[in-house]
Amino acid sequence: MEFKGTEEEAAVPVSPTGYYFNSSVMSISILCVLESEVAIDDSTTFSLLHDVFLSITPRFSSIIVADKKGVKKWKKVEVNLKDHVKVPIFPSGKPPQFYEKCLQNYVSKISMEELPQSQPLWQIHIIKYPTNNAAGTLIFKLHHALGDGFSLMGALLSCLQRADDPSKPLTFPSVKTRSILSNNNMHSMFRNVPRFFSSMFNTASDFYCSIVKSSLIEDDQTPIRRGNDVVRWGPRSIATMAFPLHQIKQIKANLGAASTFNFLLIFISLF
Repeated sequence: MEFKGTEEEAAVPVSPTGYYFNSSVMSISILCVLESEVAIDDSTTFSLLHDVFLSITPRFSSIIVADKKGVKKWKKVEVNLKDHVKVPIFPSGKPPQFYEKCLQNYVSKISMEELPQSQPLWQIHIIKYPTNNAAGTLIFKLHHALGDGFSLMGALLSCLQRADDPSKPLTFPSVKTRSILSNNNMHSMFRNVPRFFSSMFNTASDFYCSIVKSSLIEDDQTPIRRGNDVVRWGPRSIATMAFPLHQIKQIKANLGAASTFNFLLIFISLF
């Protein structure tokens, strides 16, 4: 299936962030792994991509090109969806533990592969094998030049539907807002004064240390920073950590954030 954009949507300038994340020395992609409680039916994959995914932003159907002056811009192109959908084949008849290992190795493998610059910078990988945590797995690989973590997570979550009512957008349970003028909150504000000054001191201290380290002192060698390309091109091991939604809501409530949904997007984008 192919999708063709309009000419007036062509030649949109690439943002400075896009330049940074898609250069000759750096190419960074984001992997978003969605686990399904039921087996994945991919019969509607291409229609959903065409009707829902591509319509989110023109960048999903654009490539980065340079004009005669070397200025990079987004240009709309024809999208062959078959080039973007990957369905790996693993040995059949194996237990979930086997496919869990296969999934980890597969994610590690695709994390090392650069997205082709000749086509829009995204891929979808459909894993139809059951693992320890899911009956099927969907992996979105998106180049960081397409957007920051907040915007990309918001774009992906906007494609999802509520299980109880698919006609409604995805929402999270809300909590009652606390009255800022309550006596308890007034006492809490006074108790937080020392914490405020402590935060100011830590911020100033961290800022000073970062200036010193960036100009006078070189960071120590670590398994992450080794001063060579071993880490960059070596194999990667995938580690996961689960955060229950009620814990994220508790953090959100303690910080006084306005929306659990927006706070979740920010929290996810930090990782």
